[in-house]
Amino acid sequence: MSQGDAAALCFAYEDLGLGSFWTTDGEGRLTYMSPAAQALLGGGEDGLIGRPFLELFLPPDREAEGDSQRALSFALARRGRFERVIARSEAGGRGCWWSISGEPQSDGNTFTGFRGHCADITGERESAEESSRLAMHDPLTGLLNRRRMTQVLERTLTAYALQRRSCAIMLIDLDRFKQVNDTLGHAAGDALLKQVADRLVKIVGDKEKVCRLGGDEFQVILPDQEDRGVLGDMATSIISSISQPYSIEGSRCTIGASVGVAVAPFDGQASEELVRNADLALYAAKGSGRGRFRFFSNDLLKAAEDRRVLEEDLIDALPKGQLELHYQPIVKATSNQIVGMEALLRWNHPEQGWISPARFIPIAEESHLICRIGEWVLRKACEDAASWPGDARVAVNVSPIQFADSSLPALVASALASSGLEPDRLELEITEGVFLQEGGTTDAMFRALKDLGVRLALDDFGTGYSSLAYLKTAPFDKIKIDQSFVRGATGSGSRNRAIIAAIVALAKALDMETTAEGVESFDQFDLMKSLEVSHVQGFIYSPAITNDDFLARLDGDGWIIAPSGPARQRHDRQAMFRRIGAIHEDHYYPIVLRNLSVSGALIEGMVDVPLGTKFVLDLGDGQLVIATVRRSRKHQQGVEFEQEMVADGNGGLCTRHRVSPYALTAAGLTQTPGHAGPMLITRSDDGRVMLPAFSLASEWNGAALRTEAA
Repeated sequence: MSQGDAAALCFAYEDLGLGSFWTTDGEGRLTYMSPAAQALLGGGEDGLIGRPFLELFLPPDREAEGDSQRALSFALARRGRFERVIARSEAGGRGCWWSISGEPQSDGNTFTGFRGHCADITGERESAEESSRLAMHDPLTGLLNRRRMTQVLERTLTAYALQRRSCAIMLIDLDRFKQVNDTLGHAAGDALLKQVADRLVKIVGDKEKVCRLGGDEFQVILPDQEDRGVLGDMATSIISSISQPYSIEGSRCTIGASVGVAVAPFDGQASEELVRNADLALYAAKGSGRGRFRFFSNDLLKAAEDRRVLEEDLIDALPKGQLELHYQPIVKATSNQIVGMEALLRWNHPEQGWISPARFIPIAEESHLICRIGEWVLRKACEDAASWPGDARVAVNVSPIQFADSSLPALVASALASSGLEPDRLELEITEGVFLQEGGTTDAMFRALKDLGVRLALDDFGTGYSSLAYLKTAPFDKIKIDQSFVRGATGSGSRNRAIIAAIVALAKALDMETTAEGVESFDQFDLMKSLEVSHVQGFIYSPAITNDDFLARLDGDGWIIAPSGPARQRHDRQAMFRRIGAIHEDHYYPIVLRNLSVSGALIEGMVDVPLGTKFVLDLGDGQLVIATVRRSRKHQQGVEFEQEMVADGNGGLCTRHRVSPYALTAAGLTQTPGHAGPMLITRSDDGRVMLPAFSLASEWNGAALRTEAA
């Protein structure tokens, strides 16, 4: 091939846009480049000739992957052969990526420049970056995906372990999202998830700290954060924001959120452990009523195991006769006449004794035992009520899972027929959760039940998520006012009184009865009567009792019962019996925590402690709080905390900061068998307690406790 043919071939190659050839002189100035390549680099034909070749590309501080341009600079300076070095240019606001190769030229021993080839690989590069982005980001919301968040979390925890820094994560699960998908369609569900992602990013303040794990689950990573006051406030903000109504394709929908929080290194030092513990906290938050947050604590690990064992025991509880029905009177407020009894399920465990329904009913629902147990409850309640003198009704709770079962009407009819109970003496209590099913199935179930002649009551009104619009069509005979509204209604400034009055007015307008649940004191009782609540249920009349006890207490056929209880509502206290430790000078005292409040506690276990004595209370799980004795009487002391406690998301309290395991390990601390958390002291051979070498004062954090006892 002649030299002219070779040149023509090169020009044809350039004209086809397959690449460009370039040459420089010995000083690195451009002597040739195709016009098309020069145009992409910001110059017209021959417009860049004479300029330093290296200056055509971005300097390291502006280059997206800074080592690339330095590699080009190094290759040119080395004056050796190089191939496919990546560099970037930017001209006219358009960035281009280049693959550059070069061969040094010489005249004898004198370097005369480079000859090389360059190709525009912008399309390939952008495609690769997009593929990488998609591999690391959720395609729907644009947030980090599970894979990328796992990498970020593992890298962060590894680095922070060496630096002894904390890192918090939050797991967020949307409540009632499935109903949006089922009723409005998956397109609406996708639109909702995008809005949720936007709200999360707005609260967290950094899109790279928020991840969509998949479905309706999200995760947030918060480096250098362990303040449980701050974390609790953020979790509350997340729940509040996500719970605000959404507008989706012209439809208004409302969901909720539950949040689980875990903090490294206190709750785990490896990513798998930390995520597992945050998930346990999330599960606990959902189990306590949803729409809440929960911090991880070590007792959740035991609770998870206890729950597994309890589920296994519950499977055998019914055939072994461990389940019982107790009955609580429903009384007409104006006459004290019993008009009905609510059937309440009780479990007498052979080893644990009486187990609260709040523990085992959620397990029954999640394990799908509720339908089998619910059938037994319905049949037993109808059988017992049929033996009662008079015409008092029996109220039976129906879970949303039972309500969704198409065989429920047939079961109710069978229970009525086999017991001989009149249909209007059976009242089915249904929570607002049934309305989340939407569609025609809910209305059809209501019609089928009403056709049987039974009564329907809306239970726990106001605590769920239904719209008042449902009451226009749902054939309820009664609205039950949840005890959460009754509790505190007599307090000054409480809005509960107005809420109850509104519920009563609504019920009257719809020709429905009302029952106030959980009435315990006469001030509550008098308030319910003044607000014209038609029926009352609670300890003011009677706790739940067995059927035999109920029949024994009946006064002929009058069914009259007198109210009895305290004059005023007693405020809730966090009374407890919890073993903790008190550190004073070089002694560790095992004591009992009796009462706990935000600002102080009642402890017992030491005798006649002088006022003003300072202790460090070891609450377990790395929770230390400096306390001063303000009241002392024999074996009980009232202490005041130097730093107030914060809410733990479960109705309890916790310290704002904790002592890091790193600090404990560094101080050579030991673990004491049976202790709730890591022991904060060691003991010498003679039994004396040796405190770690921390200085004691009021200012301390999770990395170092300042403890100089007075």
